[in-house]
Amino acid sequence: MKLAVVGGGSTYTPELIDGFARLRDTLPIEELVLVDPAADRLELVSGLARRIFAKQDHAGKITTTTDIDAGVADADAVLLQLRVGGQAARNQDETWPLECGCVGQETTGAGGLAKALRTVPVVLDIAERVRRTNPDAWIIDFTNPVGIVTRALLQAGHKAVGLCNVAIGFQRKFARLLEVEPGQVHLDHVGLNHLSWELGVRLGGPDGENVLPKLLAEHGDAIADDLHMPRKLVDRLGVVPSYYLRYFYAHDEVVKELGTKPSRAAEVAAMEKELLEMYGDPALDEKPELLAKRGGAFYSEAAVDLAASLLGDGGSPVQVVNTYNNGTLPFLADDAVIEVPARVGRDGAVPLAVPALDPLYAGLIANVTAYEDLALEAALRGGRDRVFKALLAHPLIGQFDYAEGLTDRLIAHNREHLAWA
Repeated sequence: MKLAVVGGGSTYTPELIDGFARLRDTLPIEELVLVDPAADRLELVSGLARRIFAKQDHAGKITTTTDIDAGVADADAVLLQLRVGGQAARNQDETWPLECGCVGQETTGAGGLAKALRTVPVVLDIAERVRRTNPDAWIIDFTNPVGIVTRALLQAGHKAVGLCNVAIGFQRKFARLLEVEPGQVHLDHVGLNHLSWELGVRLGGPDGENVLPKLLAEHGDAIADDLHMPRKLVDRLGVVPSYYLRYFYAHDEVVKELGTKPSRAAEVAAMEKELLEMYGDPALDEKPELLAKRGGAFYSEAAVDLAASLLGDGGSPVQVVNTYNNGTLPFLADDAVIEVPARVGRDGAVPLAVPALDPLYAGLIANVTAYEDLALEAALRGGRDRVFKALLAHPLIGQFDYAEGLTDRLIAHNREHLAWA
């Protein structure tokens, strides 16, 4: 089995490598290709990757290339984890929206749209290269904004599934609180990427006992603290929202906070510099503890599980993924991309039936899906007016003056990445 990781020079790649090494019985990789245009980073990351494989007695071969076509050739699956523009572009996404009084964040609001506009054309070009060299390969997208990027891939006819670590993070957290194995915890996880709620936490499988009320009663303070939300909000909802919902439920408070501290991108850039120095140490043969602060916890486990299910029979039968709606949420079009539990196998992902949604959640999902429709149109076709309409439609913006100002700033800060600008 051969896998390719596009964006393999990421400082986060050793987390993925560690998962491949530990879970080699689930996903028996013979060759892993790390693909990245940054040859210097590739050398540091791949050196540590080989040492991790060697320490854990993994027989797989790790190779590197800056050539996408060569890297994806003959791959059974291609994982996308790229960041167009790097941390510098992310830093802009997180700062210029604040000038208009809006949240600055890399996956939602104006910053999320900027990232989508930069990313979708690049991802589609990579996917076309995969299709030309190996049309049977699965594409697993971990590149944000996952929902929009996955929809672009599916709409273009690619074999693609989107992946996020939010659900597996909740699963692991709830398993610890319940003192059970993670595999015993099934989530009624419903929504869009970075806009989701845990409507139930079931033991033993999709039809198991819902222990979410017990979790909230016994561990509500800890859960609310992790979300950075008030306990009274979580109690009134009676569900566990993704921490990304804080941008919606406490928008003004978050804007004030973001204006008083360095951007997350600045923090990550400093962390990446330190990590790369660590990776250059020939004595290091495991992922460093600092990497846990980089974000993306449990991504490796989720990626292994998904790839194993798509390529064979090794993964979990039900996983939370991003895929076509196909009637799962009746108020959305079939070709909307949602994030829900699905049965995953060689033929792809088929969403399970989900509980009926309260209008409180359905309304926001419908609103953000409409924004994503417009965002994808802007990413595919370009144009200032399409950017403006997408911004105006976003529930975190929604005002003419904000949308006008944000449109000008978005284009000014991303002109080098926008072929039409």
